[in-house]
Amino acid sequence: MAWVWRFERADGTETSPAVEPEEFSTQGDAESWIGEVWKDLLDGGAEQVTLFEDNEKIYGMSLRAAAES
Repeated sequence: MAWVWRFERADGTETSPAVEPEEFSTQGDAESWIGEVWKDLLDGGAEQVTLFEDNEKIYGMSLRAAAES
């Protein structure tokens, strides 16, 4: 199983991340990584991210909302 993030602009179009991700072997590893780099991703133009396990969408979240809380 591979856990990967998709990085998107506010309009939902895919964008390249400011911090290059790896392919994660667990959901926890993927979530820990996003927790460490979300500010850099937001500064680099990614407004939202979506987590996939292989090709199945698990969930999406707004990086902007995280910055506002």
